[in-house]
Amino acid sequence: MNSNRLHRLSSALGVAVACSIPVAGIGGSAWAHADPPAPVARLDLGRYLGTWYQLAAVPQYFNLSCARDTRAEYALDAQGDVSVHNSCITWSGSVSEIWGTATVTDPATDAQLHVSFPSVPTQDALYGPTNYIVTALGDDYSWALVTDPYRVSGFVLSRATMLDPAQWRDVSAAITGAGENTCWYLTSPTTGGLDRLAPLCTQ
Repeated sequence: MNSNRLHRLSSALGVAVACSIPVAGIGGSAWAHADPPAPVARLDLGRYLGTWYQLAAVPQYFNLSCARDTRAEYALDAQGDVSVHNSCITWSGSVSEIWGTATVTDPATDAQLHVSFPSVPTQDALYGPTNYIVTALGDDYSWALVTDPYRVSGFVLSRATMLDPAQWRDVSAAITGAGENTCWYLTSPTTGGLDRLAPLCTQ
């Protein structure tokens, strides 16, 4: 990663962290909630399959190498679980990708899953507790908000490479409704969509 890109990333991360400090100070932890975020009432898994573009996310160690065009592709596998193929373009211009499996942990809604990646330590168990919750969806499945029981992660996913202003307002409301802060999220540069890395609360 060159120095200019590193500076932009560090600056954006600094703003995101700074925005979250008051929240952490009030509750003792930015993710201190009595209950995990609620899933959507019912997820139509068949409609949810396919390609999703990541338009914003809470920074995680595994996605810091992604410079742009991060996406997830979901399909049913032979066992009836969901195959996961995540990919992105790195800062060096190469393609980074990983394959995994998602299994439903909440048959009542189908909106809570356990996602595993065989090559990743601590994430290699095929079956396990919920770590992927679909907490909000556009009525037409044009966008989705995904987090986890502890609100450590967060992903804004979209069927298209961009959302309109009304959809972004709905996404921001969903993030707040899930007990998270839009400042924790950094936009994900996408060809045909947003072209800069910045805290979502500044958009």
